[in-house]
Amino acid sequence: MPILPRRRLLIASAAAAVAAPAWLSPALAQGKPLRPTPRQTEGPFYPVTLPADTDADLLNNGQAIYRKGQAAWVEGTVIDLAGVPVAGAVVEIWQCDHAGRYHHPGDGGKADPAFQGFGQVTVGRDGRYRFRTLKPVPYTGRTPHIHVKVRLDRQELLTTQLYVAGEPGNERDGLWRRMNEEARAAVTVPFTPGSDGLRATFPIVVQA
Repeated sequence: MPILPRRRLLIASAAAAVAAPAWLSPALAQGKPLRPTPRQTEGPFYPVTLPADTDADLLNNGQAIYRKGQAAWVEGTVIDLAGVPVAGAVVEIWQCDHAGRYHHPGDGGKADPAFQGFGQVTVGRDGRYRFRTLKPVPYTGRTPHIHVKVRLDRQELLTTQLYVAGEPGNERDGLWRRMNEEARAAVTVPFTPGSDGLRATFPIVVQA
C-alpha cells in the first residue's frame, strides 16, 4: 500500500468518521475498502488533435448546438484509494455521435460537426466533475459506452470505459464480457430520467 502524506491520512480519517455521500463512492459510503476503477482499453478513436472546443458541454461545439440523440449529464468524483478527492485531476471523455461516428480520421471523419465528441474538466478540492453529453449509442461490434481518461499533471492515472446499465448489447460486447462481475458493476451505471434530462453518476477511484 502506498504511504500517504500525513495531511492526506488525517483527511481520510476524518472522512471515514462520518457517513460518506452516496455519490462519492458506494463502497466508501458502506465502510468497505476502496478498489481502483477497472482499466479498459483506450480504443482506436482517441482524438488525433483535440478540438478547438474542449469544455464540459459536448452538445455545444463552438456556436453549433447538437440536438440529436438523448441528452445526458454524466457526473461523479475522482478519489484515491483512501477516499480523498484528487484535486487538480483532469477528466477527459470522448464518444461517438448519435449515428455511431467518432471525430477521428480512422472512423471516416463523418461525425456530426455540431457534436463536440470530446470534453475535459479539471476537478477542484471536492474532486467533482460533470459533463453534458449524449447517452451513448451502439455501433457495429460495440455496446454503448463512453471513454474516460484521468490525468494528474503529466501522469495518466486511468483509462476506462463507462457502460449503460440494462443495455442488451452488453452481454454481446467482448470487452464488457471479459470483466468479472465486480468490475462490470464498477463501470456500468444507470442513465435515469431527471428534470433536466438523463443523469448518470460515475464515481472514479484511482491510485494517485
